[in-house]
Amino acid sequence: MNSLHIPNELNQLLDEKNVQIQLSVPQLVEKVLSRNEGTLTSSGAISVATGKYTGRSPHDKFIVAEGSTKDKIDWGNNQPISEEAFTNLYNKVLDYLKTKEEIFVFKGFAGADKKSRLPIQVVNEYAWHNLFAHQLFIRPNAEELLAHETGFTVISAPNFKANPAVDGTKSETFIIISFERRTVLIGGTEYAGEMKKSIFSVMNYLLPENNILSMHCSANVGQEGDVALFFGLSGTGKTTLSADPNRKLIGDDEHGWSSNGVFNIEGGCYAKTISLTREKEPQIFDAIRFGTVLENVITNPETRIPDYDDNTLTENTRAAYPIQAIDNIIEPSIAGHPNTIVFLTADAFGVLPPIAKLTKEQAMYHFLSGYTSKLAGTERGITSPQATFSTCFGAPFLPLPAKRYAEMLGEKILEHGANVFLVNTGWTGGEYGVGNRMKLSYTRAMVQAALEGELNHVETVQDKIFGLHIPLHIAGVPDEVLQPNKTWSDAHAYELKAKELAEQFRQNFKKFSSAASDIEEKGGPIA
Repeated sequence: MNSLHIPNELNQLLDEKNVQIQLSVPQLVEKVLSRNEGTLTSSGAISVATGKYTGRSPHDKFIVAEGSTKDKIDWGNNQPISEEAFTNLYNKVLDYLKTKEEIFVFKGFAGADKKSRLPIQVVNEYAWHNLFAHQLFIRPNAEELLAHETGFTVISAPNFKANPAVDGTKSETFIIISFERRTVLIGGTEYAGEMKKSIFSVMNYLLPENNILSMHCSANVGQEGDVALFFGLSGTGKTTLSADPNRKLIGDDEHGWSSNGVFNIEGGCYAKTISLTREKEPQIFDAIRFGTVLENVITNPETRIPDYDDNTLTENTRAAYPIQAIDNIIEPSIAGHPNTIVFLTADAFGVLPPIAKLTKEQAMYHFLSGYTSKLAGTERGITSPQATFSTCFGAPFLPLPAKRYAEMLGEKILEHGANVFLVNTGWTGGEYGVGNRMKLSYTRAMVQAALEGELNHVETVQDKIFGLHIPLHIAGVPDEVLQPNKTWSDAHAYELKAKELAEQFRQNFKKFSSAASDIEEKGGPIA
């Protein structure tokens, strides 16, 4: 991966006098303010609005169908676009950027492990996008910058809009990955998260090629060097449970697991800020300081104080800051092999146990399933809890067939003796609207017991429907809470609801059945 991958057209653009390369955070903040791209808040953070798009545009994401890669891509999970369409759009975007008074370039890395990191460069129309890249990716020191040879380039031109009839896109917006050209091309959207997640998608392709498992999870390490991974979709408590004052954060979202251990793919955090308070999440609150990028957060025009409860623009308000803004971290962001892996789910049906120990096959099954539930009122048209599944807890970012990632996880669990647990942070004693949300104090006690190895050899009982192995006793948690069938007042109603969810697991898993029938047989529901 070197500069030879950079096409000549791009080299010509980057030689122009209007190119600002590797500006510092203060310089970028000055640019953002002078160009009226954002405003300064009371904490020194930059506040910006992303316009029409306040989240990712998954239907506008493509991978170029190229000779060397097209047979490897899972086209059932990814949209192809032709090489011709990509080349034409690429040239149009470069011509467009040549007309700008300034463009901004960041050079850095994806991957904290120097043996497998990817040197990247990010080319931006907006100064605040370049500031975002500076905060989210790994920043080089002076020596590393001098030796930097780009392995992948992100080009982001938010104000360039595609013509679907001509350009082969579905709308004015496009996020296109070309693995042969080593390029991500983004246009028609100001949402900065597209840059972050595109590089994650790239790493999800490149790392497995080197026998490194890429993972959408948070990770931390204990005082004895014991490593824990936390997988979970939005609303399951991943951020809350991985932020432990007694453990150091490796990273909050994207990791690789190599033969050396776990490493953070990123150099920063992209935290949700809706309803943020210092009392609830002090680490995130205090990380929002000079240089942080606040996306779509409404601020008081006079005091410049952010109102984190205001969802006028979106519920998906965000803060982008370097991981060094958090005190309790490990540097560099690398550690050993995981001792404990936690899959988090917020089961609104109230039938999954609050914690269960998984066999290797069950771990692979629940990894492929990636289950949680959407609640009534969270989306238009949802009037009761609905099961939702995201393969490997990150379906939109997986270029390769899902079974590839699951098999790698199974191999690494077996090789390194990691213990895997399914933790339900959702409902108990009945489904949403009838039962109650699991007490956070109980969940913390269960996770703590798992992390400290107390559950590795405890007596368990097997759930009769899901086949999960449930501990009978955990200090600080009432025994009856551990078995969901005992928390329901109506045992028959519990069984009906549990079988209903088990059937939804089976229906979802049909897309893997031909390739992963062995995993389903050994790891799926048993009734």
